[in-house]
Amino acid sequence: ARLRKAANRRDPPPRVHFHRRSVLDAFLAPRSPQQSIMCGIFAIFNSTLSDEDLRKLMIRCSQRLRHRGPDWSGYQIHNNHGIAHERLAIIDPDSGSQPLVSPCGNVIVAANGEIYNYMALYNELAEDGFRYVPRTGSDCEVVIPLYQKYGMDFVHKLRGMFSFVIYDKKVDEFFAVRDQMGITPLYYGHSADGSVWFSSEMKALHDNCATYHQAPPGKYFSSKTNDFVQWWNPSWLTAVEPPSNEVNLSELRSHFINAVRRRMMSDVPWGVLLSGGLDSSLVASIACRLHQQRARRENTGFVGQRLHSFTIGLENSPDLKAAKDVAEFLGTVHHGYTYTLQEGLDAISEVIYHLETYDVTTVRASTPMFLMSRKIKAMGVKMVLSGEGADEILGGYLYFHHAPNGKEFFEETRDKVTRLHLYDCLRANKSTSAWGVEVRVPFLDMDFMDYSMELDAECKMPSKAPRKIEKYILRKAFDTPEEPYLPNHILWRQKEQFSDGVGYGWIDALRDVAEASVTDAQMANAAHRFPYATPATKEAYRYREIFESHFPGHAAAQTVPNEASIACSTARAMEWHESFKNRADPSGRAVAGVHNDEYNEKWTIEGAANGNGDAPVKKAAAAAAAAFAAAFVAAFAAAAPQQPAALVQFPSWAHLLPLRRCCLLRFVSPLPTLPSC
Repeated sequence: ARLRKAANRRDPPPRVHFHRRSVLDAFLAPRSPQQSIMCGIFAIFNSTLSDEDLRKLMIRCSQRLRHRGPDWSGYQIHNNHGIAHERLAIIDPDSGSQPLVSPCGNVIVAANGEIYNYMALYNELAEDGFRYVPRTGSDCEVVIPLYQKYGMDFVHKLRGMFSFVIYDKKVDEFFAVRDQMGITPLYYGHSADGSVWFSSEMKALHDNCATYHQAPPGKYFSSKTNDFVQWWNPSWLTAVEPPSNEVNLSELRSHFINAVRRRMMSDVPWGVLLSGGLDSSLVASIACRLHQQRARRENTGFVGQRLHSFTIGLENSPDLKAAKDVAEFLGTVHHGYTYTLQEGLDAISEVIYHLETYDVTTVRASTPMFLMSRKIKAMGVKMVLSGEGADEILGGYLYFHHAPNGKEFFEETRDKVTRLHLYDCLRANKSTSAWGVEVRVPFLDMDFMDYSMELDAECKMPSKAPRKIEKYILRKAFDTPEEPYLPNHILWRQKEQFSDGVGYGWIDALRDVAEASVTDAQMANAAHRFPYATPATKEAYRYREIFESHFPGHAAAQTVPNEASIACSTARAMEWHESFKNRADPSGRAVAGVHNDEYNEKWTIEGAANGNGDAPVKKAAAAAAAAFAAAFVAAFAAAAPQQPAALVQFPSWAHLLPLRRCCLLRFVSPLPTLPSC
């Protein structure tokens, strides 16, 4: 109760002594000495302001990141540079405050994220004759001795998710580093006075910098060259021909188990996000096994303890049912949250503000994740494992069924992986950090990713798989009937994108709201109002309009990617199949001939833009909806002259959206004209 109360106040959690038979044993996972730090970083270098004015400006901007680290703030001025840190303290609020400073006082670091192999790196330093005694419990402190020993050649040694700035006071040089996938966000900009700014989120830059961009993953900014330097160089990243390594299912399984193990280091109550799809279910299954193994090995008294799992969806959504099946199989303490269409619609503006994007598929998927994160935080949980990244690495999206050959398949996966920071990484990190929750993504482990990306592309192609299903090799690697990881119907469940899995009515409702709020005249003139990334649909127009209200200006708009896509593809894949050409929608249901509940063959993006391209619901549901609609219309027409308002007693107008979609647009014809509902 004390943890939940503190979480609701967004205060640092109270110290709690955990006894072997405490009732809290059923909730809290075992903790290691490692200290988790998910936070916000901000820095201004080469400022022309006085120290006093620089400090005021730095504090004002950094405060916009406080949702990422609500527990403490650290501000330092060095020469004409300002470095700030908004901290999320996990258990021990008395140590690990940032910015971190070396014992000599010359190296200053502000970091966001996790370095999972920090203990191994300390050992490596000791073996190389560099003795360093950590001054805090932060895993990120290892950056200081690594920089002192190796200069900037140390970054490739790190395993984790991170973005950090380093200031070397002795030589007056600064650096800003982002992990290889961009799992943690980082933006950079330039102010009118020539100063260079870095921030975990754009909102701290947009009204102070003349230009700003997302920092590229796998690179670091150096003040010596005033440019970014590539530090991450796997062979597959620049390969002209696709790799040809044969898959070894045992090795694939081992790499992924190790990836999950690395991310279980925590001294914070933690759990797993469980959508009921393959990726999150595997993460949960492995975490449960490792959790029990560690408890037995260490004899910690937590042997009977169960992990907590979380999912969200509309009532009776596919994910809620599948996640419940997985949770029962694994024995997790499961929390299945439901949200209403109206609750989701009410959150859209706030989601766009926190996500800093108007990308349609990101907004669709982020909203339920944003709502779920708030529930998770209220329980006192501050870290969760999630399944992002598998679809990009292994070609798991449904459109990959139409890949024409191994070369195209490989190049598409490579492009998808290198753009994760613009989409899924951005969604996962910002949706959760909006409420002070940290998300960790085992599929983006550097070693697992390098192994998987070096595999022969044809072994990953759904069309070449024995069961003609996406991510076949991953499923087969964990298909161990003698000691099953998952129920068979989950292990072989078809890919369901998160924005679809939470309930098909969610996307349909978003389209209907856009249809009601964006006029045809606005769409006809969209190119004049939004010359960059002109919205192609009314839904996209609505999100862009909301984004502009939060972040006006061309620089903000250009931080968001702009390309045609079907079911989350790149523009290249739009050429793979004739049916893709006019169906550029992020939903997996847009992929003809693959999804079990695909849009019908007449659905087009132009139709959606004009308000008459709504995808039909499932055929059985459509027939029932048509019958209900006919009865409703007849009753309404008969009763309307006497008491038109009496029959329309719905909790909110959003409940009428599925009815309007079914009866007015497609299924019942002819219909009497209804008043606007």
